[in-house]
Amino acid sequence: MTRYMPFLLVIAVWIYAFVDCLGTPDRQVRGLPKVVWLLIVLFFGEILIGPLAWLALGKRRVAGPRGGFGAGWGPDASRRTGPQERRPLDGDVLQAPREGWIPPDDNPEFLRSLDELNRQKRGDGTPPSPEGE
Repeated sequence: MTRYMPFLLVIAVWIYAFVDCLGTPDRQVRGLPKVVWLLIVLFFGEILIGPLAWLALGKRRVAGPRGGFGAGWGPDASRRTGPQERRPLDGDVLQAPREGWIPPDDNPEFLRSLDELNRQKRGDGTPPSPEGE
């Protein structure tokens, strides 16, 4: 089994680099067009030059919220880490969070409307008890 391990490792890196290249948005690809990177990964994969070149040179990687690489890669990192921790890519513009928007569980108007609906369902005008129902 151990004599097959180097071959399996090469295949795994080759597949990983190919899938990573396919799934990378065009604006994150460096140096060459995405199609050229795919061809390099495919044709030079068996000797690991293509996949290693893609992993080292082909994709812009953004540091995560703790300074290392990881879940914070790419422009969609703001959905996971919050808009204040997002790091822009080259040419990527940071968008300010929507002003005036408050999540429903923090919005006092929304919570008041829920209280009003509960009162209407109960059929009385008494305020809800602090313990809940």
